[in-house]
Amino acid sequence: MPRCGVCGTGSRQPPFRPSPPEQAPDLDLRPGEPVRSTMSRWLQQCPSCGYAAPNITKAHPAAAQAVAAAPFRALLAEAGYPPLARRFLVWAHVLEETGALHAAAEATLQAAWVADDLGKDDLARMWRLDAVALWRGGPPLDPEQTVRVIDALRRAEAWADASATGEALGLADPPEAVAQVLSLELRLIAARDAGRHTVASALPPPARRPHVTHQKLAGRGEGFVAKLKRWLGRG
Repeated sequence: MPRCGVCGTGSRQPPFRPSPPEQAPDLDLRPGEPVRSTMSRWLQQCPSCGYAAPNITKAHPAAAQAVAAAPFRALLAEAGYPPLARRFLVWAHVLEETGALHAAAEATLQAAWVADDLGKDDLARMWRLDAVALWRGGPPLDPEQTVRVIDALRRAEAWADASATGEALGLADPPEAVAQVLSLELRLIAARDAGRHTVASALPPPARRPHVTHQKLAGRGEGFVAKLKRWLGRG
């Protein structure tokens, strides 16, 4: 039985191993099915202290201090947030407190995905903007990350910021696949379209298995499942 890396409590935690998504990911790289519907299994959570992580047996040396502090406890008890979203948010909080700002942004964006599924648009917008702030507060962003920031801004209806960020990325001569997605993002921004769109809209697949084409966005030969495993600390 795995033991929490923060408080030592043992609990049953089912393992999660994502299989390759067969459907196209969203523009923010939320995976298509069947991975899309497995979010409840992406993180483990200690039933005693509330620490959440892809593997709760592992914890940064500073995690215990973050978990014991008032902001974490308040977030854990926030009844206005969906329980699954809280799990991603407390993980994001620990990551932020330990200095992993880009990873914290990913976890915060994943909380927004939970809000999307539940139709809680205000929470989804808020958490997307929080994710953008975390991305921008960390190391310099590469073009692939920047286009996801633009998508988060668009989905949050931060039109001016989304447009300005998109125009700046376009002037930076991004890679072809990113440029194609950026072109779609700019059209959606101009149309004030804050809806969900998939990578297939920008990168039409040449074959029946669209996720093969979409791997271009991940960069450096890394497919989505590899990226997901890395985000979840299993790479």
